[in-house]
Amino acid sequence: MAEQQYTSAPDITSDDKLWALLAYIFTPIVPIIILLMEDKKNRPFIRAHNAQALAWGVVVYAVSIILSFVLIGACIGFLGFIVNIYWGIKAYRGEYVTIPVLTDFVKKQGWA
Repeated sequence: MAEQQYTSAPDITSDDKLWALLAYIFTPIVPIIILLMEDKKNRPFIRAHNAQALAWGVVVYAVSIILSFVLIGACIGFLGFIVNIYWGIKAYRGEYVTIPVLTDFVKKQGWA
């Protein structure tokens, strides 16, 4: 996992960190809820993590469903959850997470 380290910006609140953590761990439910909350979806730190968590959750669940017929889908879903926890902890520390293909895609779309 190639990740780029960013220093924590002073305007990141503990609430922002908590929502970013929850977005990764409970993806895609919490990211969708955040999109419905006006005060949360416009915060830069939450917005960056929320878009990535939502995209990552959709990709992992889609791949898990497709591969569930081969019985390997459950393993991919479990590994995806472990990675979600890792990224959530990094977000809770106030760091920006770089997911290899998805981060660039999300930024190019203007979602983060």
